Amino acid sequence: MPIAVDIDVMLARRKMSVGELAERVGITPANLAVLKNGRAKAVRFTTLAALCEVLECQPGDLLRWVPEDVPAAQVVRSP
Repeated sequence: MPIAVDIDVMLARRKMSVGELAERVGITPANLAVLKNGRAKAVRFTTLAALCEVLECQPGDLLRWVPEDVPAAQVVRSP
């Protein structure tokens, strides 16, 4: 998929668990896991805004475009 999701990077930076983020955003941990693992087909802007508010970041800190012809092993996430 050409959109990579870096929620786990922001969770590590904020020293926050998936459960805590889900509770603060108001979504289930299962739905957050689907988004976090890149299996979501869509994300509501209200959910994205809530994630950004709680994680104190910009949408670009959570989502990035990766060309489809790049093998998954070569996709480097932000530190």
